[in-house]
Amino acid sequence: MGKYLLKFNFLMLLFFCQLSLAQDNKVTVSGTVEDSAGPLPGVNVIVKGTSTGVTTDFDGRYVLEDIPARSTLVFSYLSFKTQEIPLNSRTEINVTMESDTQSLEDVVVVGYGTQNRSEVTGAISSIDSEEIASVPVATADQALQGRAPGVNVVNSGAPGNSPVVSIRGLGTPNNNSPLYVIDGIIASGMGDLNPNDIENIQVLKDAATTAVYGSKGSNGVVLITTKKGKGTQKASLNFDAYSGVNFVSSRYNVLNTQQYIQYLDEIDATPTRVSDPQYADFINNDTDWQDEIFRGGLMQSYNLALSGGNENSNYRFSGGYLEQEGAIIETGYERFNFRANSNFHFGNLTIGETLGVSFDEQNPERDSGGRSIIEHAIKISPYLPVYNADNLGGFQGPSSSIDGQDAENPVRVQTLGNASNRSVNIIGSLFAEYVFFDKITFKSQVGLDYSNFKNTNFIPSYRDDETSTNSTPYAQITKNTGIYQSLTYTNSLTYKDSFLENHNIEFLLLSEQQTIKNESINASSRNEISDEVEQLSLEGANLGSSSSEYVRIGYLGRLNYNYDKKYLFAFSLRRDASSRFGQSNRWGWFTSVSAGWNLGRERFMDGSIFNNLKLRGSWGTTGNDNIGDYRYSSTLLTNFIYPIGGNPVQGTTANGLGNADLKWEETEMRNIGLDVGINNNQFTLSLEYYNNKSDDLLIDRPLAYSLGYNDPVITENVGSVKTHGLEANLGYNDYDGDFTWSANLNFGTSKNEVISLGGVPSIPGANFEGEFVSRISVGEPLFYFYGYKTNGIYQTQEEIEEVLTANPDQTAVKPGDVRYVDINNDGQINSDDKVKIGNPYPDFTFGFNFNANYKNFDLNLFVNGSIGNDVFNTNIYDLEGMTRPFNAGTQVLNRWTGPGTSNSIPRALGATQNTNASDRYVEDGSYTRLRNLVIGYSFPSEFFNDTFSKFRVYLSGQNLLTLTDYSGLDPEIGRISLNNGAARDNFELGIDRGNYPQPKSVQIGLQVAF
Repeated sequence: MGKYLLKFNFLMLLFFCQLSLAQDNKVTVSGTVEDSAGPLPGVNVIVKGTSTGVTTDFDGRYVLEDIPARSTLVFSYLSFKTQEIPLNSRTEINVTMESDTQSLEDVVVVGYGTQNRSEVTGAISSIDSEEIASVPVATADQALQGRAPGVNVVNSGAPGNSPVVSIRGLGTPNNNSPLYVIDGIIASGMGDLNPNDIENIQVLKDAATTAVYGSKGSNGVVLITTKKGKGTQKASLNFDAYSGVNFVSSRYNVLNTQQYIQYLDEIDATPTRVSDPQYADFINNDTDWQDEIFRGGLMQSYNLALSGGNENSNYRFSGGYLEQEGAIIETGYERFNFRANSNFHFGNLTIGETLGVSFDEQNPERDSGGRSIIEHAIKISPYLPVYNADNLGGFQGPSSSIDGQDAENPVRVQTLGNASNRSVNIIGSLFAEYVFFDKITFKSQVGLDYSNFKNTNFIPSYRDDETSTNSTPYAQITKNTGIYQSLTYTNSLTYKDSFLENHNIEFLLLSEQQTIKNESINASSRNEISDEVEQLSLEGANLGSSSSEYVRIGYLGRLNYNYDKKYLFAFSLRRDASSRFGQSNRWGWFTSVSAGWNLGRERFMDGSIFNNLKLRGSWGTTGNDNIGDYRYSSTLLTNFIYPIGGNPVQGTTANGLGNADLKWEETEMRNIGLDVGINNNQFTLSLEYYNNKSDDLLIDRPLAYSLGYNDPVITENVGSVKTHGLEANLGYNDYDGDFTWSANLNFGTSKNEVISLGGVPSIPGANFEGEFVSRISVGEPLFYFYGYKTNGIYQTQEEIEEVLTANPDQTAVKPGDVRYVDINNDGQINSDDKVKIGNPYPDFTFGFNFNANYKNFDLNLFVNGSIGNDVFNTNIYDLEGMTRPFNAGTQVLNRWTGPGTSNSIPRALGATQNTNASDRYVEDGSYTRLRNLVIGYSFPSEFFNDTFSKFRVYLSGQNLLTLTDYSGLDPEIGRISLNNGAARDNFELGIDRGNYPQPKSVQIGLQVAF
């Protein structure tokens, strides 16, 4: 027995000796690391359990010398799955890295930093670069439409015009535009940003995410991150281009020449031009003025980007060119974009910059006489020709004395002379970041948002007819120039650590100052000698200038904590001061608290179909100071003209009344959310409920004109508005097999109600034809439409007498006139009978996005829509008003001409009350629109002998189909584009004044990568 034991011990000794020798053996190992696209530089290759390691070079190669033969190598790289491979004495190991799509989705940009999505406790919607690039749009904010629940985007068809964007409805009668932050820089907007330069957009919607911006967060925040080179990316070159055409196919059905003359004869309003033989040639014309102003506009876009990097730096340089001719003649937009982003690493120090420069030129829609081009086209007589060489300027228009109307030739308005809005825009930052002890990060950044604009308008002398109805005997020159400059200084200190294994904490301290300066010079003159000189002179000169300065200072503290990523908590406190308030009220406190429970990480959820199940909630306050500068102080007007002794005399007068007690408008936000992911996020669902209340609204209250102020309003903190709604985002992804597809549906609801106006009975809104057609009052939504309710057409005198019992002998209203409802039953129709007749804000907005791929083919279909919003269609006034011998819609041929002939279209030239603001002009503006359809094909790399890593061609169409009951040209009523447009977008919500319609468009495109 002892002999066998001795042999066993001897064998075990030999085994351990051999094992020891094997462990002591050293080897040199090398290999290549690549992904599906080829060699992958910058991959970390580390000996497990040690600090020994290298990174792969530009060819993806690595070499590790003198490492234990029994080691395990760890291969790791951002956005790829980490791999651990035992060496087992091998000297060559080649690795193919697999993309980790889950990790790509985990990190989201939040205010002043980033967070893992699983740790987010606030309401954030994300739009990635593929979604943005899938729709060929001129401006980046247009790409937001329909992509995120609760984000309402109303586009304009005018090239170069930014859309109106609101997040979670209307919470204030003031500016509802969200705060835009581009690469950490507070920006005035994102309209000049090239969509091809955007990596992702995060929309922050509740207090947990927006309160960190304090006084700027009440309307939501849009965070834009631009593309950057990857730290280990081999130099790559990307080129994409598209070209196409856009057009408007819709038209109003107006009277042709024969119908128009017949109509005028029937109403005894035949103009002299029709009956006078010297104008006989005119009657042979049949001009379709809408066809004259609309055209097929060409559009083209080209973008080139170079990016790359190594372990110590990264870079991306890009340039872009866009040209878009508008669907209305002589409108268009042209832009040159240049961007440079780079980062440099020096151990624990990182220095970087972002810089974007754009050169823009817009040829806008012009207006004349306060009418849009479309309104002129509807009203002008069809028998008039477009051109007349005998007239000064070469155009023909109506004469009041001969044609009985004063609509202007829309072709002349839009094409005679020239108008352009040019700007140079710069947005950029410099930052330095230093990491102490791997836990503390100090970052200092300075950001600049700068714009220099020059708007010019030149109109030579003209005379459209033999009288002086539409004529100017001299050339008119207008030039407006200005500078906008915003400087933001931000310093932050971040501490991030984990302790006791599962406790994770992040603490942020930040200070920030933003200074905005505006300067402008406005000048005009005329030239009675020549139409060839477009320069200003002292002849009929008018000159003015203005300047203003705005300063905001803020201090922020934020704490994020989670236990094992299951129990989440966040708290922030910000204190801001604004120069828009008086000394005693400049500072405000803004707080947020949020929490979450990630049930998907609980042990009892192991093995379930849920890979993500998170409940979260937030509460907090944000502020708003979006009013004019210096409203707390009384101001003077120095160029006031007043008649003294029959002569105009220039002097100084009180301009407006200040309010030294002005303070912050404050919004209290509550949000509850649920995030669900099933089967590794094959199914995803996100639900939100929000309830916001804005108090101390900054409202301009009208003053009596008898007080003598030039601007008879005073800004006060009065009233409250409540906004609440639901949001949902549902997604499905199928990435197995040759045919893969994904679909996403989002929708949002929003309702707002005015709770208080601080004792003010109501505030008037937009004005049309001398009447306020919208208003603000307690118990109603902001800017609801206000007017009379109609009940058909009076057919007989007896019907009139049954309604107007208080004044049965009146003669103004006759059979054939509009019948209004006597709301208070007092026997008369007056302003006391006006009621709510519509709501311009939608009850429900939605977007549906579908992507499919089969081998090398791809398809994208995007549909969005708006449900429940009303439109005040002023074009009905022009088409059916029949107040003067303007041209009209064909529906006037079916007007009331006797009892029983019509109960919807009144008699021609009827009572003045027929055109009062009423539900006659209010229509359902709901629509569903095929916003985008793209079909593409990607050639395999071997087709071009691997010259290109990507070569894709595609065909796309936008706005190809719109389902709506709205009778106008476009149910989506965007930003008014006229030079004399509304001062505030909110006041123009849902009012169609002949707005520029959105065109349909078709493009063919190419995307190439080297």
